[in-house]
Amino acid sequence: MKKVVLIIFIVAMTISCKEKAKLPIKEKMADDKAKTETEASFEEWKMLFDGKSFEGWHEYKKTKVSDNWKIEEGAMVFYPPKERKKGESYNLVSDNEYTDFVLSLEWRISKAGNSGIFWGIKELDELNQPYETGPEIQVLDNDNHPDGKNGESHQAGALYDMVAPLRDVTRPVGEWNLCEISINHKTNTGVVVLNNVEIVQFPVNNPEWSEMVSKSKFADWEHFAKYTTGKIGLQDHGDVVAFRNIKVKEL
Repeated sequence: MKKVVLIIFIVAMTISCKEKAKLPIKEKMADDKAKTETEASFEEWKMLFDGKSFEGWHEYKKTKVSDNWKIEEGAMVFYPPKERKKGESYNLVSDNEYTDFVLSLEWRISKAGNSGIFWGIKELDELNQPYETGPEIQVLDNDNHPDGKNGESHQAGALYDMVAPLRDVTRPVGEWNLCEISINHKTNTGVVVLNNVEIVQFPVNNPEWSEMVSKSKFADWEHFAKYTTGKIGLQDHGDVVAFRNIKVKEL
């Protein structure tokens, strides 16, 4: 009888040990799956700026980037020239075009500075500026630039001259602001999130979009916002401005 009990005990312990041996494998499989899903999520984002070069960018209707743009501590920094020829500008545009996407970047504006972030840009022979085709999300020192007092649809984070931010969540001049812009024609939704606060939402398809444009300064602009697919741009508005951690996720 004792021998039988001992055999049963040994068998039970063997089964138990085998079951325990399986647990780490299951846990490892779960960890591997979570790791794979996380890596896939990161892979959805494409870096548009490597922090070291202007690869993937050029100035509007040019082939290169001028010396007015510098790379400093992993950021693109624009220094306006002391003198410039009439009509000369140094707006940056991406080499690639995008339709439905999420754009994430950080911007830092100088005191009393003004700049902007465009999408839907076309480099047409008859045009001179990216804002002639591309809608703009405003980059601004709200406190010290005149546009900060010139209507809320001209303030930082606004869909310029069309949709005002719900509130001012900008950080003090000299600090970085995290901006995320979503453009999705499939869901007819545009969203601006500034410093982790959703401050602007707007339609991106007609007829709602055209109605919105008709009430803005762009109402009679022939090419403005006519292209659902276009390049991303960073504006030269004559002030020092910096951008970093630029990435895009296509939807």
